Amino acid sequence: MSTPLRIDFVSDVSCPWCVVGLRALSEALQELGDDVHAEIHFQPFELNPQMPPAGQNLGEHIHEKYGSSPAQSEANRANIRARGAELGFAFKFGADSRIYNTFDAHRLLHWAEEEGKQQALKEALFTAYFTDQRNPSDPLTLAAIAEQVGLDRHRAEAILESDEYTADVREIEQAWLNRGVNSVPTVVFNEKYAITGGQPAAAFAGAIRQIISES
Repeated sequence: MSTPLRIDFVSDVSCPWCVVGLRALSEALQELGDDVHAEIHFQPFELNPQMPPAGQNLGEHIHEKYGSSPAQSEANRANIRARGAELGFAFKFGADSRIYNTFDAHRLLHWAEEEGKQQALKEALFTAYFTDQRNPSDPLTLAAIAEQVGLDRHRAEAILESDEYTADVREIEQAWLNRGVNSVPTVVFNEKYAITGGQPAAAFAGAIRQIISES
């Protein structure tokens, strides 16, 4: 019998470890097969809510935020690229890449869940940003990505031109902050158990097996 499992995946579009975490989680769910029936809900979190639409140079941003030297930043990116490659994802960012505001992307993701296309849009946004170096705060880019995964482009454009879902996303973001989520990815199972960071598939599989055994 398949055990139902709710998974809240709290993450940001501009978070590389969120890509790693999602890919590893997907591998774990594939490994578990019919033992579990998972429903993934992507929850909004902004690493840089004050980032202007034009964004900022990535190397400059990392130095300002974390104090990392160029050599440290490149070592971190090399580690992320290697983890991504192991999971079949191509990170193509470098010191000259840019980091952007992601709030509008979260508004589209909120709408996409209503349309049954949330995971498809999330994965397409990750690819657009980290592999194709596209700007996830640009309305035309966002509308095109929405259309790419089968969402209505005109509806996406209407959302982006308005403040639709703004209050909803702000409320959800605050709710997760109030629950103590201050880093991403944070993956919450059945609203009780949490794993943080870009963990390997084995860590997710082990946690899920433990939850199943306790059900």
